[in-house]
Amino acid sequence: MSITVRTVEVEDLPAYVDMSAGAFLERPPALDSIAATLAEAWDLTRVYAAFDGPRIVGSFRSFATELTVPGGRQVQAAGVAGVGVAATHRRRGVLRRMTETEHAAMRERGDVVGLLHASEYAIYGRFGYGMGCRQAIWRLDTNATTFVDHDDPGSIEFLTADADAITVAKAVFETWRHRQVGEIRRRDIVWEFQFGVRHDGWGDPWRGFVAIHRAPAGAVDGYVRYHTESQWNDGQTRSIVHVDDLHALTVDASVALWRFLADIDWVAHVRAERRSPSERLPWHLTNPRAAVLVEQTDGMFVRLHDVARALEARTYAGEGSLVLEVIDPETPGGRQRVALEAGPDGARARSTDQSPDLTVHAAAIGAAYLGGSPLSLAAIATGGADEGRPGALAEGEWLFRTLDEPWSSTFF
Repeated sequence: MSITVRTVEVEDLPAYVDMSAGAFLERPPALDSIAATLAEAWDLTRVYAAFDGPRIVGSFRSFATELTVPGGRQVQAAGVAGVGVAATHRRRGVLRRMTETEHAAMRERGDVVGLLHASEYAIYGRFGYGMGCRQAIWRLDTNATTFVDHDDPGSIEFLTADADAITVAKAVFETWRHRQVGEIRRRDIVWEFQFGVRHDGWGDPWRGFVAIHRAPAGAVDGYVRYHTESQWNDGQTRSIVHVDDLHALTVDASVALWRFLADIDWVAHVRAERRSPSERLPWHLTNPRAAVLVEQTDGMFVRLHDVARALEARTYAGEGSLVLEVIDPETPGGRQRVALEAGPDGARARSTDQSPDLTVHAAAIGAAYLGGSPLSLAAIATGGADEGRPGALAEGEWLFRTLDEPWSSTFF
């Protein structure tokens, strides 16, 4: 029987969730309850299923968001999540059918970029996604260090994890994400799930603590959301603080929040996931070795749907001109060719029929777009780069690099 791909209806959601969970080797607890919550949480016009007759055999969904790019502008983006294919239907083109269907819808909506976190690294390069951000896990041994003297004129206080706390934390995050290259806008319902105000029916609801930092004048300029893990070894407390989210608008606020976590009684370690590999924490410690980068891996992947708009939205390391050809089988003719006039204050990019200075695959330009991956290295895994003008690859790599590493703290 042939495979069909379409958006789902509310009545499809229990079967959709069941199949999608199975693709990730999980079994959902209460299908009807979860489906009812997701019917409200998801935009069903962006939730696709592959059907083999009446049976759902593939899942693919996206949501509307924004991405902060070098220079501080935001571009319209689509976050991709929950992509799965039933074990019975692998190697039959199901993933490609769903991807091409939603990618066409993204271009129709005017989404400049697509974003995702890859369950397996090798899957999405052929669809034009490249690793745009890295992420890391940091562990702080609180008994092995103190903080460098740093007087904090502000204060820390707890908030009840409720709707008011979300409002306060979201205000900090919104200011922060407009400054942080690679960060995205979070949906309101995600904030509610994260703070335990609502439960999606999957696993246990979040139960933890929320603390904020106030500047001397009283304004909130940082927050942390965390939960704890109690441990005792040989009669001694060795408990762990797990940082779920920590964002600050000033160095003072950031250091104060880290110090607050490290000073909590009974806590031997502070563990923070989905952080930047370039975290500043070690530089604020008398013993930087106490902050260990436990794991560093790929974070958010980026795909440019509209190359000209994407390139024009960001700023660059210096002045330069480049005719860039991007190999993209999903676009008419299989390629997008753009003349880029780049600079530190902005750029102009337009479609052109000029001979290309540099030709690369869509996944390579997606990886390099935010400045976190060198263009020459990103091109290696996608068939290399073709220089129409000698030195064009080195010039392109220099233009796209940024001083600060991009980072997205938001998993989806």
